[in-house]
Amino acid sequence: MKIRKAVVTAAGWGTRFLPATKAQPKEMLPLVDKPMIQYVVEEAVASGIKQIIIVTALGKRAIEDHFDRSFELEYALKQKGSSELLEKVQQTMELANISYIRQKEQLGLGHAVLTAKELIGDEPFALFLPDDIIESKIPAMKQMLGVYDRYGSSVIAVQTIAPEESKAYGVIAPRQVEKRIYQVLSLVEKPEPEDAPSNLGIVGRYILTPEIFDMLEKTTPGKGGEIQLTDGLRLLLKKQKIYAYQFQGTRHDTGTPLGFLKASVEFALKRPDLGPRFKEYLQQLNLSN
Repeated sequence: MKIRKAVVTAAGWGTRFLPATKAQPKEMLPLVDKPMIQYVVEEAVASGIKQIIIVTALGKRAIEDHFDRSFELEYALKQKGSSELLEKVQQTMELANISYIRQKEQLGLGHAVLTAKELIGDEPFALFLPDDIIESKIPAMKQMLGVYDRYGSSVIAVQTIAPEESKAYGVIAPRQVEKRIYQVLSLVEKPEPEDAPSNLGIVGRYILTPEIFDMLEKTTPGKGGEIQLTDGLRLLLKKQKIYAYQFQGTRHDTGTPLGFLKASVEFALKRPDLGPRFKEYLQQLNLSN
């Protein structure tokens, strides 16, 4: 079945970015001049998915406003003759058909996915975590859709990680079936380096069959009453095959202040209108220090 829908989870508190996220969603923090969540929506659209469900929470209204019309702003820009800025503003509302549903309690990623069950229905879907921004010639999700088309099973994105990083990732036990494609034999959530089954860590892109919802409903809540997606995938693995795909591209982990700053610098340097001057500034800054 063709993947028509995508879920984007945006219900977290963003506590690592406090106090900046006290009154605005973390997902709306800008990388240069575009909020993080817009990058993943654009990736979904570039992959051929235009029906997007964003899971939000209390205090996330700015996300809805961002992808909606802004009549006053559009009128003001039109009156000023700012056609280029007007086009950028209008493009955000025309990107995709976006629906919203609220996660009423912070009960984990698995619970956030489960809230979208009624909107997804009985069909496979893509899942995006907006903390992970992936730069690639071919959108990462589009690459994964090719794997799904071949195998007809759930697909999770993985990347090579250093041994000491295993405590920050879900890690798979793989059996390679093609170049960059692995059958998942098991999954371990945040293992110690000596316990990690491989050096392939899971990142925030998934294609999931609808059976994941049944598995998440059966998943026993863990610490803090949270339902973890990895636990649901572990149950799904008993029923169906799951594949992992080592995508081609550069992943930016914007879920931490340091990762966000690194991504901001790299994105700015690649901008033709900003890069040369910004690079010159950084060089001067380095010389002065």
